[in-house]
Amino acid sequence: MQDAKTIGFSGEASFPPLVTSDRLARKALRHSKERVIEFLLFGAAGVSVLTTLGIVWVLVSESYQFFQSVPIWSFLTDTMWTPLFADAHYGILPLLAGTLTTSLVALVVAIPLGTTIAIYLSEFAQPSVREVVKPFLELLGGIPTIVYGYFALTVVIPLLQMLIPSLPGFNMLGAGIVMGIAIIPYVSSLAEDAMRAVPMSMREGSYAMGGTKFQTAVRVVVPAALSGILSAYILGISRAVGETMIVAVAAGMQPNFTMNPMEPAQTISSYIVQVALGDLPHGSIGYQSIFAAGLSLMLMTLLLNVAGHVVRRRYREAY
Repeated sequence: MQDAKTIGFSGEASFPPLVTSDRLARKALRHSKERVIEFLLFGAAGVSVLTTLGIVWVLVSESYQFFQSVPIWSFLTDTMWTPLFADAHYGILPLLAGTLTTSLVALVVAIPLGTTIAIYLSEFAQPSVREVVKPFLELLGGIPTIVYGYFALTVVIPLLQMLIPSLPGFNMLGAGIVMGIAIIPYVSSLAEDAMRAVPMSMREGSYAMGGTKFQTAVRVVVPAALSGILSAYILGISRAVGETMIVAVAAGMQPNFTMNPMEPAQTISSYIVQVALGDLPHGSIGYQSIFAAGLSLMLMTLLLNVAGHVVRRRYREAY
């Protein structure tokens, strides 16, 4: 039988008023805090976008002023780069040749060594060895590039001159070799992460078929992790193309139109450093040439990033 206190005059049951908990009462305040946090995170993400747009705007606007005085066709086809001379020439080909040559030498060093190190750390090294070797390897990536530059100038190039007596004191070969050493951590670390992401079941299947550890690593793990390995290579190439201080110190700062690594040359980034030191007056055509050179370098890096994206989509494996 119902209690009389719960029966109203109309004969219907009445219920006590609902009491909102403190947790639900703070829901509006919590929602406001979440909105503020979301806005801050969006602003942090927008900083990178705005920074990129600002860099593009500066490069394009200043390059436009430069190309008002220098024809684009001459910029792309002239084989002389002499902005400091009275008879100035602004052909990007010598700087482009130096950039590509040093990058190729660096990749010849970094890709085989980085891939070999990644295979060893992923498939052969004991956990205790990996815990010791990998931090030391990644420590190479934290060394300032100016230190690498003087290492190339005072150690690597004299050693090369013992093997090649005719080698000049400044050359692209020594600079490229040290550049390759500097980007080994990028290649090996990313490639190893890609290999370790391959499921263990694929390795076990190879072992069950009688494959050795080396055969499993080369014929199973590497193909399965090819997308990540190629991405590591693309990052290494981008890192080599944009390298500045190593080539500025060891390559000679001479804009020679040559692909011979045993000769001195100048890269795009090292020329920008040279002009930034004050060799040309601000606002002159020579000064504006650094923006045209920077735009060329940015387009090269953009093409590499697009190629990396295409490669990742083409060879990506989902496990």
